Amino acid sequence: SACDKGGEWEKPLQLLGMMAQSMVESNAISFSSAISACEKGGEWAKALQLFNSMGRSRIELNAFVFNAAVSACAKGAEWEKALRLFNEMVQNKVESNVITFNSVISACEQGGAWEMALQLLSMMAAQSELELGTITFNATISSCEKQATGLQWPSVLSILEFCVLACMSKSA
Repeated sequence: SACDKGGEWEKPLQLLGMMAQSMVESNAISFSSAISACEKGGEWAKALQLFNSMGRSRIELNAFVFNAAVSACAKGAEWEKALRLFNEMVQNKVESNVITFNSVISACEQGGAWEMALQLLSMMAAQSELELGTITFNATISSCEKQATGLQWPSVLSILEFCVLACMSKSA
C-alpha cells in the first residue's frame, strides 16, 4: 500500500479502526496491507497483534496474510515466531509458497538459526510445486555463513548439493 511505501505504518491501523467504527467490514486484504505496513515500519509486534486480531474477527486467514506476518517477523529477526506462524499455516491447511519459505528462511538467517534454515530448504526442495531460486539459496547460505562452524560445513554443503540436484531434477 502507499502508506507502507511512504513509511507511514500507523495510517493503515487508523484506517482499520475507522472501518470498524463506521461498520465497514474489513477483510484479509485490508489486514494484509496493514500488517505489511507494520513490517515496513519495523513494527513486527504490531503486525502480530493485527494478525491475532483477525482470528477474533473471524476473517479467513490466507497465504497473503500469513506471508505478511511471517515477513514482519523476519524483519524483526523473530525466527521462532516466524516458524510458529509457518506451522500454524500448515495446521490450518493454508498453502505455503516460495514467498512463505523465503521469509521464514530469512527470519532464520536474521536470528542465527542456520540449522532450521537448512531444514526449511530441504522441505522446500521436497515439494515438487515449489521452485527454489537465488533468493532461497542466498538466504540459506548467508545463514550458514554467519553461524556454522568449520566442522559443520561438510554437512551444510551436502544438504545444499542435495537441494541443487533436486532443483535440477524438477526442471528436467
